[in-house]
Amino acid sequence: MASMEAPVGAWSRVAQALSHPIRVVVASFLAAILGGTALLMIPLAAASGESTDPVTALFTATSAVCVTGLVLVDTGTYWSGFGQGVILVLIQMGGLGIMTLASVLAVLIGRRIGVRASLLSGAEARRGSGVAMNAREVVVGVVRTSLLFEAAVALILIVRFLITYDEAPGRALYLGVFHAVSAFNNAGFGLYADSLERFALDPVISLTIAGAIICGGLGFPVLWELRRLWRRPREWSLHTRMTVAATAALLGVSTVVITFAEWGNDATMGTFSGPGKLLAGFFHAVNTRTAGFNSVPIGEMRSESLLASDVFMFIGAGSAGTAGGIKVTTFVLMGYIMWAELRGERQVIASRRTVPADVQRQALTVAFFGVTAIAVSTWLLLSTSAFSLDVVLFEVVSAFGTVGLSTGITASLPTHGQLLLTVLMFVGRLGPLTVGASLALRTRPRRFEFPEERTIVG
Repeated sequence: MASMEAPVGAWSRVAQALSHPIRVVVASFLAAILGGTALLMIPLAAASGESTDPVTALFTATSAVCVTGLVLVDTGTYWSGFGQGVILVLIQMGGLGIMTLASVLAVLIGRRIGVRASLLSGAEARRGSGVAMNAREVVVGVVRTSLLFEAAVALILIVRFLITYDEAPGRALYLGVFHAVSAFNNAGFGLYADSLERFALDPVISLTIAGAIICGGLGFPVLWELRRLWRRPREWSLHTRMTVAATAALLGVSTVVITFAEWGNDATMGTFSGPGKLLAGFFHAVNTRTAGFNSVPIGEMRSESLLASDVFMFIGAGSAGTAGGIKVTTFVLMGYIMWAELRGERQVIASRRTVPADVQRQALTVAFFGVTAIAVSTWLLLSTSAFSLDVVLFEVVSAFGTVGLSTGITASLPTHGQLLLTVLMFVGRLGPLTVGASLALRTRPRRFEFPEERTIVG
């Protein structure tokens, strides 16, 4: 009898552990990564027909599931058709998974704190009529939205590859679908050894890919609300207003900064025409929002461009989307908090809305978590490799922000360095989401108060 009760008790404990939504998120992504690693180690997955070493397989699977794009081997030549198919499926699972799980967590948080507002702004979804969405509707909406965007982008790319580049129909179809899925999910995986450098001056491919990246990075809550209220911006939720305004502002600033810094750099875009430089600068600015494609060689960029890219990669894009980073809403909220402190105001006001104190703490915690992870990882890589600070920091921020841009040192890092980046991609993908959600879900009223005492700040 005791022998039967033991496994039953063990399974009940596992079920209880998995019942927590945060544990479900982490366990789901770990399972996908381990399954992808096993499939990529099969000899059939490599073009050579030989088994891939565990580190390369694990790194690639993690990069795909976490929709990052960092690679140790060239995707288009090292992996077979089967291996590339596995990577594509992992990208789709990762992109859909993060949008779905983040949106469902938003619904759960909304129920916990009892706020009727838009997804992730007050954290419960509402239709134009004010009726809240349930988890099933969120999942269906995420899948439908993703597939529609990917199909539209793939169609444009397929036609372009067919007509302009004389690709065979089957090859054009494959290129279009692969890059469409990779772009909308902000993965940055490409089938060309130079990423998209050969298309740097092609406005159709560059702008189509950039558009898919932006839409995927906005997040399902924003896309859902814009589709219904795009003509009535005054009715947008605070989250949507923040995300759209910050995205537009950051894209504009980053385009100007990168284009200006690289204007005379002949190794990147210095030889392009004026419009070509603007196109390349805009494309890089979009990809620092956590996509990972590049149309100019990142390793040849100037140090000031790398530093600026670090900042934009750390910020990332929208919540409950396919992008990484600490998210633009976190960044904007910290700006509002600082502004309120400078003005000596007791409340933080954003667009005529009071930001709750617990949301302020969540934003500061997520930002501090990101800074700490990047600082520790950068120190570890600097102490165990011979690369300079600017390229190591770029690589670390790219991994944490699940961006995928690289100066080219990834494959040259020691094995422990590659494993560190693997962990960082996983932490960067799930860290901000799980930290923010767990803080919201675990809010507890204190039954007593301690006496106040001030410390000197600054």
